[in-house]
Amino acid sequence: MGKTLFDKVWDAHVVDTVENGPQILYIDQHLIHEVTSPQAFNELKERKIPVARPDKIVATADHNTPTVDQHLPVKDALSRKQLEQLTLNCRENDITLYGLGHEYNGIVHVMAPELGITQPGMTIVCGDSHTSTHGAFGTIAFGIGTSQVAQVFASQCLLLQKPKKLRVNVNGKLKKGVLPKDVILYIIAQLGTNSGTGYFCEYAGNVFEEMSMEGRMTVCNMSIEMGARGGMIAPDETTFEYVKGRKFAPEEEEFEKKVAYWKTLKTDEDAVFDQEYSFDAEDIEPMLTYGTNPGMGIKISETIPEESDASFKKSLSYMNFQEGESLIDKPINYVFIGSCTNSRIEDFRVAASYIKGKQKAENVNAWLVPGSQQVAKQIEEEGLQTIFEEAGFELRQPGCSACLAMNDDKIPEGEYCVSTSNRNFEGRQGQGARTILASPLMAAATAVEGKITDITNHLN
Repeated sequence: MGKTLFDKVWDAHVVDTVENGPQILYIDQHLIHEVTSPQAFNELKERKIPVARPDKIVATADHNTPTVDQHLPVKDALSRKQLEQLTLNCRENDITLYGLGHEYNGIVHVMAPELGITQPGMTIVCGDSHTSTHGAFGTIAFGIGTSQVAQVFASQCLLLQKPKKLRVNVNGKLKKGVLPKDVILYIIAQLGTNSGTGYFCEYAGNVFEEMSMEGRMTVCNMSIEMGARGGMIAPDETTFEYVKGRKFAPEEEEFEKKVAYWKTLKTDEDAVFDQEYSFDAEDIEPMLTYGTNPGMGIKISETIPEESDASFKKSLSYMNFQEGESLIDKPINYVFIGSCTNSRIEDFRVAASYIKGKQKAENVNAWLVPGSQQVAKQIEEEGLQTIFEEAGFELRQPGCSACLAMNDDKIPEGEYCVSTSNRNFEGRQGQGARTILASPLMAAATAVEGKITDITNHLN
């Protein structure tokens, strides 16, 4: 029997197997930030255990960072302390840190791929659930808890049960205005938020093959939102071209050797999955969420469904929506384009192409937050900054920003925010804030119109 992409990468990293038990998996790359690492460092210090492979760890500051005046001292006491602790821990353990202001600083799941730290066939972990983003390169990448962060610090390995295998196929031609964000929101809406529990998911079919690496990262990023441990897409020429020439990518002969290996990773024809689903690309439209989990999504042409479930009704009550209601023409006061899901240069190009020559609606606070210093630089160099500023949008400095209420960029209570982030839980963007997940194109159109609009009517 053939092997899946997941099998090939997993099996290549098994150090040992406990009889009738878990396996010890070697970790190629450990990414850390200021939120989940302090307790793990403290545990090692208390037990007098050194960090095993500091050269396999890269740190960045992202969650607690302000997105204005990053050259000034951080005002929030807790955020300032966490950032200072990260700096101290990295210095004491000889770990590379891209802190605030560094040219490589950014959201951990944006800066690692763009620097070539993320490469096909790797195992990558981080104390952050959206580590699944890196699976776009054909890596096994997943989030870990604090105790596991300590485990990787101490041994560069993890004790794990091997997950089951799931494949989601999407084939056909996408409609105009449908972006990778819509594809994954559609999949989660169809399958539910628990459909991937216990699985690692591979995405296959021409729709994913034709996506850019940015698009693939958006899809894999949200695998966690359907309960999967992570998501993967087989590496191909698109992947190799993206990695080639990046700061930490292999060079010349070494790169060619790596590519030869990476080409062997794709799933064998006769490989078997524990679960498999297939969808037609033609069925997908621009998507919006209406509830308080990413599975509560509808096509732009649909109305909110009717259900008797108590948690469903509680969710609608929180959002102040009604069953059978259309979201078109719903007034919106906040728009956020950013997060580890949609803060790459492609996302801002899409937004700028729609915004160019238009003006932001007066009632909308529109925040554009690049995922890294390098993305911010590209926005400026490509003239996108001018487009955004002339249209009245606020371009901020890199960070996780309004994806989660851990920094200054919070959405006020009771306000709606059309957001390109990955979660719409109660209070995710601020206490009482109401989040509607959408693509960068939908978000840009909402900011211009001042209300949710059917983007398909605005495209040539």
